[in-house]
Amino acid sequence: MTTSPESTEQRHSTSVEHLEQEGDIAADYLEALLDIADIDGDLALDVRGDRAYVSVENDVEGSLDLLSDPDTVQALQELTRIAVQTKTGRFSRLILDIGGSRDTRQKQLEKLVDRAIARLDDGASQASLPAMSSYERKLVHDIVAERGFVSESYGEAADRHTVIRRA
Repeated sequence: MTTSPESTEQRHSTSVEHLEQEGDIAADYLEALLDIADIDGDLALDVRGDRAYVSVENDVEGSLDLLSDPDTVQALQELTRIAVQTKTGRFSRLILDIGGSRDTRQKQLEKLVDRAIARLDDGASQASLPAMSSYERKLVHDIVAERGFVSESYGEAADRHTVIRRA
């Protein structure tokens, strides 16, 4: 079965519309939470690939520190996803970034991968990383591939982790 360019384009625009809708719902939800907590934050919405991205930023140094802790961001992301799913009736893979927490986590993951690769350079046959979310494992797989190594995920649910080996 072939797909006409029109139907592919329609699905893509519908998908982008759904993701934009997710971003709008998430922004409304997060604005209400920030108001309750009396925290100022500017929200930015974006669609990247097949995910809605919502960023919360603030010009005041340190004002988002409590919220930008990785565990807090993860918890708020899950709450926001539930709010989106409740309104849309669709599963959400929305990504939340608070105060640059995603860039900070990316750098932490790069250091973690580099330490694991150092263990391989010291003679280990493989290096296991701690359990992490599917989004973080995806980032790790990308970092590992950039470094010229291979990685696989093992385990179930909250214990799912990444193992790195030489290519």
